[in-house]
Parts: sequence; C-alpha cells; structure tokens
Amino acid sequence: MKSVALHNLGCKVNSYELDVISQKLQEKGYDIVPFDAKADIYIINTCTVTNIADRKSRQMLHQAKKRNPEAVVVATGCYTQTGTTNLEDDEYVDLIVGNQEKKDIVEIIEKYTGDKESFVTDLNKPCEYAEMTLEHTAEHTRAYIKIQDGCDQYCSYCIIPFARGHIRSRKEEDIVKEVEGLAKRGYREIILTGIHISSYGLDWEGKHNVQDGQHFDSAALLSLAQKLDAIPGVDRIRFGSLEPRIVTEEFATGLQKLPSICPHFHLSLQSGCDATLKRMNRHYTTAEFKEGVDILRRTFEKPAITTDVITGFPGETEEEFAETTKFLEDINLYEMHVFPYSKRQGTVAEKMPGQLTQKEKKQRSDVLLEMTARQNQAFAEYFVGKDVEVLFEETKEIEGKTYLVGHSREYVPCCVEIQEHIQTGEIRTGKGLRLLEGNVLCLALS
Repeated sequence: MKSVALHNLGCKVNSYELDVISQKLQEKGYDIVPFDAKADIYIINTCTVTNIADRKSRQMLHQAKKRNPEAVVVATGCYTQTGTTNLEDDEYVDLIVGNQEKKDIVEIIEKYTGDKESFVTDLNKPCEYAEMTLEHTAEHTRAYIKIQDGCDQYCSYCIIPFARGHIRSRKEEDIVKEVEGLAKRGYREIILTGIHISSYGLDWEGKHNVQDGQHFDSAALLSLAQKLDAIPGVDRIRFGSLEPRIVTEEFATGLQKLPSICPHFHLSLQSGCDATLKRMNRHYTTAEFKEGVDILRRTFEKPAITTDVITGFPGETEEEFAETTKFLEDINLYEMHVFPYSKRQGTVAEKMPGQLTQKEKKQRSDVLLEMTARQNQAFAEYFVGKDVEVLFEETKEIEGKTYLVGHSREYVPCCVEIQEHIQTGEIRTGKGLRLLEGNVLCLALS
C-alpha cells in the first residue's frame, strides 16, 4: 500500500477538488498520511491568485521532495496553468496535472513511469465541465459543493480567468445526485461554490448572449436552489460569493420562499469608489451594489451581508479611499474581508501607474479592519435576547471553558456549554445571552 500526503492552497473550490482526489485515492487503497510525514507520493494543490501564492506553491513542492527525495511529487491546481514553464524546469516536481485533469489524477499517477510528465489542458480554448463527485469531507455537518468552474469577467487585478478558463457549468442533475448522497450521510448544510457562481448556466445552449456586461440571468441558479431545497435532510443552503448584479427582486423573492436558504449572502464589492471599480473592470457601480443590498434587506429579516474589499489599488487616491470608507460606513455590512492590493504578474493592474507602497496599503486596510470589527460586533449583539437557530459543528475552548459551537443561519458563531444530550450535527434553537470573545453568541437552549 503506497502512502500519499496531500496539501491544499487557495480557495474552497480547490479544497473541494482535493477532497474528491483524497476520496478516490482511498477507494484505490492508498494510505493517506499527514503532509509532514514521509510519503511515497505528495500532491500539492497549488494556488496562483497572487505572486505570494505562487511562491508558497513552489515552497510546498520543494518541501515535499526534500522530505523524501524518492517520492513522486505532483503539482496540480491553478499554478500549473500559469507557471507551467517554471514547473517543467523545476527538478523538485515529477508530475504536472492541470485543473481540467484533476478528475483523472489517480489514473495519471498509476501510469507514471518515472520520467517527468505534464498533463495541462489549454483553458483558453473551450472545454467541458470536468465532473467530480464528493461523498464525504473532513467536516461532518456541512459540505462545499462545486457547481461551476471558470470566469469570463477579467477583472484587471485577477489572473484566475487564465488559470481556470472560460465558464463551465455543472449539470443540475449531477449536483442534485451528489447532494442527495451527502444528505443521506448526515450532512445538514450545503454551500454552493465555484469560481464565479453567478455565471452558473450562462454557458448552456441558448444562454450565450444573456450576460450583457451589466446583468446576469439568475434563473439557473434559482432553479438549482429550488431542487436542492426539496432534498430530504438538507436543512441549510448557502451560496459562495455572488455578483451584486444577480440580486434582483425576482431572485431574492424566489430564494426567500425556500425554507433551507440561509439569510447570509456574500456580495463581492472590492471598492466603494466608482472610479476605482472602473479601473478594476468590475462592471457595476456602488449604486448597483447598494441596490442589491437593499433588495436583500427588504426580502429577508436581518440578513447577514458580507463582502471583499481591496485597499490601495493602483491609482487609489486619498479622496477615492475616503469615498470607499464612507460608502462602507453607510452600508454597514456584517463583515468585510479586507485585502491590501497585491500585484499579480500577468494582469493589467500590474502595469498600472500609481502603485501604492505597502505602508499606504496597510494603513488603509487597518482603517477598514477597525470598521468591520465594530460592525461585526454590532450585528452579533442584535441577536442577544432573541431566538437563534444553530447547527452544532464542534467543541471549542472559549475564555477557558469548553463549549459546543456552531453557526446560526446568519453565520453568527454560537455556543452552548457542553451537554450530554446535544451532539454535533444537531440543529437546536436557543436564546442569545451575551457575546464571548470573538463575537461568539452564547445561547441558552429552549
């Protein structure tokens, strides 16, 4: 029995794909061992979203070969699509497997003869969705489900469309079948993820001209949500990152009618200044983003709305950052994921004038991090004294005591003191008592 060590870098899509790879390896009889152990085979699922991610990918590949010089080191993931030339010259790497070939990675490894080989599809050319099916994950209560691959947005700072290719949507019936299997195994919550899930279905026949640069057709995504909502055992459904342009009255109202849909939505913003958004090639305005937020707040009771923001984008003036700050103060979201702009080789933004210093970018990030800490706490405090439904996921020590912890439908972290009659995977309702460290809502169960 050969041993295999796996390591993941990057997003939830990468994580999903590596979970499927691990599952296939175990089915074939391979022994999965920790990455810091000596293994016969190392698989590193790389990321390329920033230059730093590229460097981390190379570091992990080199660590693997140093750990066991006789091992077969396999590079897969997004870095293989953009850094192929470097990898082909890298003496630490034996096999290079592109994103489209991940579904066949076990067979590729078994056919490996000892000579360096590369299996990378040119994703600039049209190709079909590469089907992978997950049966279990390391988590036992919730599962990420990949429904789509690729992106055609070409934001000026982003390399991912070149690493993942054009949009490719997974067949609805395959997703339903996968979720049915997971629900039977006790998974209570499903999170729909992809590279750009707002494009789901746009590549299907008759849909090619639906995307007009300003709006998306949400019919396919809504239809999928409706079918998943009907599956017995699926108590909660969440979405990964959504375009603000996909949030219409019809889409929000359709979702609100589904009992399993959680009032928790991540709408990607990146900047609260229209001039900056234009340089980013984001295709929408702050007014359109606000309209999406307003629709969700009218449709759902106290929805949790989160976002991403990049600070210090090339050319961002003090006045532009002030616009972003005011916009984010006014719109008052549940949480912001704040990132200082990171130059990515091969993107349009890399060569833009007005590159800011690391110090300037960090100073601006610190302003927004302080803001989101305040807004996050205020949102969680709203639920003190109110009934809250929580899916328990694990035990955790908080302020020196051990609690059973999980998340509310709004994704507020919640906890109760350990009780013998409560198990992970259960959904219970309790009243919010107070906030503990980390804005964790302590509950008294009903």
